[in-house]
Amino acid sequence: MKHTVSPIGYLRSCFEEKFAIPRQPQLAPAARGMLELLPPFDQPHALEGLEQVSHVWLLFLFHQTLEEAPRLRVRPPRLGGNRYIGVFATRATHRPNGIGQSVVKLDGIEPGRLRVSGIDLLDGTPVLDIKPYVPYADALGEARNALAPEPPSPIEVQWAADCLDQARQHAHRLGEPLVELIEQCLAQDPRPAYQQPDTQRRYGTCFWGVEVRWYYPQAGVIRVIEIARA
Repeated sequence: MKHTVSPIGYLRSCFEEKFAIPRQPQLAPAARGMLELLPPFDQPHALEGLEQVSHVWLLFLFHQTLEEAPRLRVRPPRLGGNRYIGVFATRATHRPNGIGQSVVKLDGIEPGRLRVSGIDLLDGTPVLDIKPYVPYADALGEARNALAPEPPSPIEVQWAADCLDQARQHAHRLGEPLVELIEQCLAQDPRPAYQQPDTQRRYGTCFWGVEVRWYYPQAGVIRVIEIARA
């Protein structure tokens, strides 16, 4: 028996490209977004009581990685990107039904919209459901995951001359924490895990309509070399 689901809304995110999105939520607290709800879910009574909640689970579709043939094994970045493991032991984007989940901070409720942060979702992501985070049930002290026992160690982020000032100017124009977002996301080392740092290679992505480019001057260090309005 087949079932169909429909989005309750779409997330407007600071992440305009998949590259450099944190691989888990809450790794970049400065990552902000707005969940715009669709009728009839945009009615005030659908959100009644949510003002008493600090965090919510978002269930969503990996809309840019949907596949007809399911993958049974994947290569998660956390294991170096070259080791296969069963898909159900990972949070890989290549899911049997393309469904993802993220716990995000609820920063505010507006008519038909939710302001959220600590996100790891691409702009335009279809959201299927919202569920309140329940600390006594969702935070399990005895839980373990030997595949990812600790958060990844951040790497150093440096700024080339004038780049930091340019980023601050764009942050002021946008009214968003752009500098913090860049540092928090790049500190997660967005480079493919199987790819060795190359001092000649340049990387880039777009946050809030601002192009950011960087390279690896040495192992364990990222240097931001260009900030420009997209």
